[in-house]
Amino acid sequence: MSEDKTLIKIPYFDGHYDHWSELMKNLLWEKGPWSLVECGFKEPTERTLLTDAQQGLLDNARTKDHQVKHYLYQAIDRTVLEKILDRRTFKVVWDSLKKKFGGNENVKKSLINSLRRDFEILEMKKGESITDYFARVMVIANKLRNNREDMLDSKIVEKILRTLTKQFTCVVVSIEESKDTNNIFIDELQRSLVIVMHEQKFNSVHKEDDDQALKVEERARYGRGKGKGPSRGRGRGRGRYNVDKATIECFKCQNLGHCQFQCPKWIKEANYIELEEDELLLMAYVDDSGEK
Repeated sequence: MSEDKTLIKIPYFDGHYDHWSELMKNLLWEKGPWSLVECGFKEPTERTLLTDAQQGLLDNARTKDHQVKHYLYQAIDRTVLEKILDRRTFKVVWDSLKKKFGGNENVKKSLINSLRRDFEILEMKKGESITDYFARVMVIANKLRNNREDMLDSKIVEKILRTLTKQFTCVVVSIEESKDTNNIFIDELQRSLVIVMHEQKFNSVHKEDDDQALKVEERARYGRGKGKGPSRGRGRGRGRYNVDKATIECFKCQNLGHCQFQCPKWIKEANYIELEEDELLLMAYVDDSGEK
């Protein structure tokens, strides 16, 4: 018995009878005396004469009954135990607990219908993490399972894939096309989606860094706030352009590969105009001074 006290962890009764009773059944099946719950034993009347063999069997039944009652009394607190008046055998105490806390069929049906409705309306919230959403789904799914509802992993997987946010649309399509959802484990699906979420965050951070670097490069190339460059507008260059120069047509020479202000003909004519203006100024100065 001292070894049992060290190794056995008795499930504590927290008011949820169905879940607790399943744990107690597993414990008692492991230890062997579950037959006392199903069949129990009867104490002989006072005047009954027993043979030595019969007395031995009776003593053994009493010992096992005290053993399982010892497990039971560790699982329930004093307030629950005081509600049970007849404590002759373990079976009597067990049946009394079932009657008081197990509920009737109508209550169970109402509970199951409520859980089914909660399961059907579940959807992933915007900004919710994969881990949190899986936890919400599994809480309701496990409650349904505890109430004898047929809740297969494949049903849970299909529910999750159907109710993810739009950012996972491509992933869901890929999973449904490449794998049989009936053979996907819930943990496997969660790991895959967590990896996808991390990759999306990683790519988003790098895209922001690239965009910021592009803005700095544009300001350094065209001047800050002067309206120069491809935007050809005033202010600080609010647009962001990613244009292939090979497709740009020059308004001056109609050739591809550069803009008008970069056109060689435009630059040549501009230099010619500046030279012509200098010559006119020189001629005007000669006329005024009387020199040739």
